Amino acid sequence: MLKTFRNFMSQRTITARVRNLFMNKYSSYELFKSVRVDAEISRQEENRLHEVLYFHKVDDPYSHLTIQCIEELKASYDISFKVILVGKENPKAVHEASLYSNYCLEDVKRIAPFYDIAFPGKSYPSKELIYKANSILTAVNQNKFSEIAIKVSFALWSGNEDAIDALCSAFPSSQDEVSKMTLSGNQIRDEKGYYFGSAFYYEKELYWGLDRINYLEERLTELGLKRSLDDGSICALKLKSPDQFNSSKKVNLTYYPSLNSPYTHVSTQRVKELGQESSINLITKPVLPMLMRGMTIPSNKGKYIISDAAREGRKQKHEIKSIYSPIGFPARKAYSLFPAIDKAGKGFEYIQELLNASFQDGINIGSDDYLQSVVIKLDLDWNDIKKSFKSDAWKQDLDNNLKEMYEGNCWGVPSFKITDEDGSNPYYVWGQDRMWLIKEEINRRIKKGTQSPFMETI
Repeated sequence: MLKTFRNFMSQRTITARVRNLFMNKYSSYELFKSVRVDAEISRQEENRLHEVLYFHKVDDPYSHLTIQCIEELKASYDISFKVILVGKENPKAVHEASLYSNYCLEDVKRIAPFYDIAFPGKSYPSKELIYKANSILTAVNQNKFSEIAIKVSFALWSGNEDAIDALCSAFPSSQDEVSKMTLSGNQIRDEKGYYFGSAFYYEKELYWGLDRINYLEERLTELGLKRSLDDGSICALKLKSPDQFNSSKKVNLTYYPSLNSPYTHVSTQRVKELGQESSINLITKPVLPMLMRGMTIPSNKGKYIISDAAREGRKQKHEIKSIYSPIGFPARKAYSLFPAIDKAGKGFEYIQELLNASFQDGINIGSDDYLQSVVIKLDLDWNDIKKSFKSDAWKQDLDNNLKEMYEGNCWGVPSFKITDEDGSNPYYVWGQDRMWLIKEEINRRIKKGTQSPFMETI
């Protein structure tokens, strides 16, 4: 059973039916609500405090951002707070490790100013400095952890070895103590169902970094734990882009979706709205799902992805409802029609229909009857479009799209590329979490038309 669960999204080990059952289970809003209710009942019965855990990883750029907000979180809510120092991730949870590391560093450089947080990192710190940072925090007690962790983080990411050594002298730890601390932290993180740093855990639910802290705040507020009447988030983004651009200047927005991605499904409505802006040329370039590219997903990551995407879908009012995963034959068959449909000017609309079918209506998109109904709905000629079933041209197209996506250190979906109208000055963004950043970059280009300062190292 454990092996089945670990590979619940992979067609190579289990049937589509079982995979669909798992995906529907962990995207279920009913399960989401019942877990919260049961967790609170258990907490009260066991007379436990409202304890929030935070997993801190010293060489994780996102942890640098998150640790800056810990004290305000503690001050704003009546909670017991505990920081867990963690070390390396399980390699199985990290896909395309070098691309991932490069992208994370650049992403934090981009987003830190929108939180009014300074991030001094130009590159990843050395192993020696990482070890010293962990040794300092191993010796720090919980009451002073965030205070010292902030000092350590700035020194670490700026390469200030003198500051690190001074803190090592003030907070000494043995090698054995450091090893035990990070190993224990990793075990706790794994037991709670997570795999990276910069995440919060509260009563059966996980919240990754500043991108998801709003869900933690909402939950604590619903439990009556907020200490003030202020309804603002402790770390709200400071954005400049307008709701609509209304400009004659144009930019290209290339969208890289996958048919098996719940996050891609969650993004489609907002992408559609962006594509309707007169200032934006929307270009759709689908790629194969990760599982069809030979990647595997550990059980804890698979469970988190589908449950988090469902949570995001509810927030964006584009819910995940009934799922029929298209991995394998259904996806290949649906992709085969894309080049002809895209040539007819309906590429994005086609992908959106397929994702709605897979993640809202529970439809097998590999069915001829279904595909025919979509083509007709798009006001295209089925007899003409279905000829594409005999062509393999789509395979090379998707492969080219993937290579293009990789050029921007992006490997997951949905990914995006912004360019000037002539295709120059590419700016890559990964994830539906960053659609606000896409709008900020488009707004910057429309207003100034200069090269993005964030793209110097990509």
